[in-house]
This record gives sequence, C-alpha cells and structure tokens, in this order.
Amino acid sequence: MESQYPGRASAPESGSCRVNGLPPLLRIPVGIVVERSKANSQWSEYIWGPIAVLGGIPDVDPWTQLGSAEETVTLYAGAAEMELYRTETENYRNNLASSSPSVWVALLSTAGAPPYEIAVVTADPAEGEALTEPGQGIVEAVPMPGSVRDAIASFVAEHHVERVFVKRKRNRPDPEALARPGPQPGSGDE
Repeated sequence: MESQYPGRASAPESGSCRVNGLPPLLRIPVGIVVERSKANSQWSEYIWGPIAVLGGIPDVDPWTQLGSAEETVTLYAGAAEMELYRTETENYRNNLASSSPSVWVALLSTAGAPPYEIAVVTADPAEGEALTEPGQGIVEAVPMPGSVRDAIASFVAEHHVERVFVKRKRNRPDPEALARPGPQPGSGDE
C-alpha cells in the first residue's frame, strides 16, 4: 500500500518518515496506543484517535485490546520509530521547553483490517502541524513519555548548533539608475 503522505513510510509497522534527504541520526522505538469510542453520528460508527506513546516497544501483538470501559476500547496499535535529525534540533528544543512536551502521531485509514496504520510519529511541532494539512488521516498530539523526553534532550544537547539570526540589509536604490536615460548620440533620438 502506498502512503498518502508523499515521502513517508507506507508500511504499517514502520511509522517513520523522512523530513529531508539525510538519514536520521537517532531512531527511538515507541509503541502507539489508540482509543476507539462510540460515535454519536449518523455518518460514522466509531471515533478513533491516538491517546498515548509508550517509551519502547511492549511485548504485545499489534491491535491487542488493552482495556475497555462502557463504549470505549483501548488498543495497542503497534510499533513505530521516531526519527531525529540534527537540522530539526531547534524544533525539538522548543517542544521540550513547552509546558507539555508532545509527540505527534498520524494514523491513516486502511479501509480494512486493521482499520488504521501508523504513518508518522514525530517530536517536531512543525512537522506535526504539517501532517494536518492533507486532511486524509488522524493526527493528534499526545503527551511525551519521560524516556523519550530524556533521549530527545540528550540528542539536542549533543547536536544542537545555535544559529545567529542575521538580518539582511537592503541596498539603497540608486535614483540615477531609475531615471530615464537621455538621448543617446547616434541613435536618432537627438
């Protein structure tokens, strides 16, 4: 099955993406937990959404039911890898500095069983926001587990390079260059 997100993983078990042509410097294995709840809608029977990211991969088969309460079922959707790139350390750092560091999880409908595949898992807020643009999948920000936060903080400490913002100055316009040239000798404009 080809992914609906260009340049992103298409295999349900991968859950990773490539934000640029460079290979990631670090891959963090995570598990994804989703919730299915009864919808109060005539168009849809259930509402699906990621609710947690697990630090590491549990010894559980994908799409195993973890619990249920009334009309809500919690399932382990499967394993994924978060890929970290040195060019995105500023975004990771801003995420870690926020009041609630998050991980963005994108699920794509499979129109079969299982009902969704893990398309992307990222700690980059800019990429997480960009994933919402196509409108084809479910994208949710979920709380970042402590072990993932520690791994990302170590990655940022090791690879972040502070880039100084340099404002470019415009060249002042030359009024003479904008003026209409006078008659040119030998051109017949004399």
